[in-house]
Amino acid sequence: MAQVRPMRADARRNRERLLAAAAEAFAEHGEGASLDEIARRAGVGVGTLYRHFPTRQALLEAAYLERVEAIAARADAIAAGRPAGDALLAWLDELAAGMLQVRGLKALLGTAVTGGGPACGDCVRGAAARLVGAAQEAGALRRDVAPIDVLRLVHGIVTASEAAGEVDGTAVRRYLSLLMEGLART
Repeated sequence: MAQVRPMRADARRNRERLLAAAAEAFAEHGEGASLDEIARRAGVGVGTLYRHFPTRQALLEAAYLERVEAIAARADAIAAGRPAGDALLAWLDELAAGMLQVRGLKALLGTAVTGGGPACGDCVRGAAARLVGAAQEAGALRRDVAPIDVLRLVHGIVTASEAAGEVDGTAVRRYLSLLMEGLART
């Protein structure tokens, strides 16, 4: 079995600076932010960026990992205090709000809702599975609805709302409500 060496202190500092610079750049410019600019902001060369994050997707995932995990963790907190169908709608609203508010997050979660995507997408898919399953058990959601279907539909709602210039969340909440009515068990 190969031994994993701990990261050197300077490498750890470089990684942390890259993540901070990436989060700042993605917030300003979205997922298309210049990797050269991110390296410059972090005070490292682009080679150092690629040693830590071999792809843009890897950097995007690392920059937003904590935020995605927090959104996923909210599912259980929301479910604890509401009926299952209401909990699913409330969590989807928070997920959509996150995609609207944090530039780059929608792109990251877009790959997660394809059924594959980044490892951090596993926590979102897991949260969706728990909430969809509970809503189905409670009779609030049709049995033929898969968790990935719901995630894809929410991603589409956010994408359409952004394209229409509706980024305050009002339209998204309306569309999510319509979505849940359409997916309700009849």
